Amino acid sequence: MPDKNQERLATDLGATVSLLMRRLRAASPQGELTPTQRAVLARIDADGPATIAALARAELVRPQSMRVTVGALEEHRILARSPHPTDGRQVVFSLTDEGRRVLRDVRAAKNDWLAVAIADRLTGDEQRTLAEATALIRRLTGE
Repeated sequence: MPDKNQERLATDLGATVSLLMRRLRAASPQGELTPTQRAVLARIDADGPATIAALARAELVRPQSMRVTVGALEEHRILARSPHPTDGRQVVFSLTDEGRRVLRDVRAAKNDWLAVAIADRLTGDEQRTLAEATALIRRLTGE
């Protein structure tokens, strides 16, 4: 059972990670993309083409909501539909060249902001501590 210090650390870590995620989203040049749209792009990039149902399950949203998200991305030519390889009743969505460019730009902007913040705000010792903490956080998440 966690003690009070561990509970406080868990609360502080969660709040800090949330703040970092908000700052990273704010650094992105693709302000017109919602967090869900960004998550869909990243998932398709990592896992390959997917159906609406698979994306909805992965992102823990209803298929109707995912249909709206994917529709907006398709309208902006970020995603393209094609026939499902084994089920002619379904379609799969994949990144277009524009989608890969958008995702690359979003990731680069976030990484650039974070790298500059680390370089400008942290000493060498603090950067080493951050590297150690990053490894610990990765272990916490099971990666």
